[in-house]
Amino acid sequence: MPDETTDTTAVAEQRIAALAAAHPWVSEARLTPDGVLLVTPHPRATAALPTPGPLVGEHLAHWEEVYEWTYETAEGRHAGDLDLSGWRASDTGEPLPTAHMRDWVDRTVGLVLAQSPNRLLELGCGTGLLAHRLAPRLEGYVGTDVAAVAVDRLSGAGLPRAAFVRAAAHETETPPVRQAMEQVFGAGVRPDCVLLNSVTQCFPDLAYLSAFLHSALTVVEDGGTVIVGDIRHAALLEDHFGRVERARDPEAADADIAARVASAVAEDRELSFAPAAVQRILAAHSRTVRMSVHARTMAYDSELTRYRYDLVLHVGPAPGTAAVSETRQLPWPGRGSEPLAVLLRKALSAGPVVLHGIPNALLTDAPDAVTPHDLRQALTGTDAAVLLDAGDPRMLAVAAPADRATAATARSLRAPVGRLAHEPLPAFVQRRLPEVLRDHLRRTQPGTVLPRIVVDDALKGAVR
Repeated sequence: MPDETTDTTAVAEQRIAALAAAHPWVSEARLTPDGVLLVTPHPRATAALPTPGPLVGEHLAHWEEVYEWTYETAEGRHAGDLDLSGWRASDTGEPLPTAHMRDWVDRTVGLVLAQSPNRLLELGCGTGLLAHRLAPRLEGYVGTDVAAVAVDRLSGAGLPRAAFVRAAAHETETPPVRQAMEQVFGAGVRPDCVLLNSVTQCFPDLAYLSAFLHSALTVVEDGGTVIVGDIRHAALLEDHFGRVERARDPEAADADIAARVASAVAEDRELSFAPAAVQRILAAHSRTVRMSVHARTMAYDSELTRYRYDLVLHVGPAPGTAAVSETRQLPWPGRGSEPLAVLLRKALSAGPVVLHGIPNALLTDAPDAVTPHDLRQALTGTDAAVLLDAGDPRMLAVAAPADRATAATARSLRAPVGRLAHEPLPAFVQRRLPEVLRDHLRRTQPGTVLPRIVVDDALKGAVR
């Protein structure tokens, strides 16, 4: 004789599965033999385009709340043009040194001005660290940010030929942003530079990054640039978290540190990616785009110097065809007696040149290694760019003149090593979707004992 209790339980479980499958954020829900409700998110819930899906929207809203609170409390506000709120070291939790952050700002401003912009659109302008220094030197500046408090403060700062509007990075082509650009640049006039600095870590995945790049490359004028700065490098995550964990527990065994690092990488809630990920995105874009990868050249050794880099995307074909000679190795100070500056000038004297294969002393103890800062100092007064090897972030390069940087990057992208990207959206969905479904099922089936809800591994395919 059938067990009525078992039948009743089975019917209730099937009802629960059907209700979960009917939720608009779910494409499939099924019960496993061990009683787990396995769900797959609907692609629309994790979509980046044409508008962010609800799960992507929640991920973005989380960061909006974080920065709204950070800017409102203004714990790191030193002056109207130097608000360092939120800038803390991962290993100690302490505010990063003010002198280091000033250097960080100066290096970014220098990279932007080196592209000779006139009309700049900055997406994610934050507290205005760059806006205060760039706007007075441009014909026009428009800044956007998701934090209302930041937009309000900057709107009242009296910056010349500038306007600020509340908008997210993917909203470049929305009416409020277009109206602000028309107000500052003129009707029908586009920016010749789009800047997104220290924002990509808040993006949910590569799909959203792709949506942003498509929008930015669409709005910028021919011959202009899109600068994506202060990017976390995915291939250096283990190195970064290893340093953090070792600082927290200097006496721990290597095996323990390795386990903690693996866990930290898996749980990391910020986006990181290698230049090769952007190259793949650009390959699908209709405009001709050349990319250069720049090293962070601040003097202070921090995570901002070690593990981050800048991208400059040049829209349009290369302006010149001058031949570029390449030199892989130089007799660095460890191999000879001449100062680095003298050796570099000799190597650059023959004309357009790209120097490859320079070990980065911040990330390797090779005897001929040199820091990006030392390279920059040695190149003072020359038209040259300090680059990060696009394929191997532990190596540096020098392009002279600086406009040969895209050629150097194209060469070093041939065989990238390490992780292409770390995307936080899958882990966010694995946490958030079960919460949403539990609340939904409790409202629709009060008093019912709910099964454990787990997001299917197929999520990775759905998100991508």
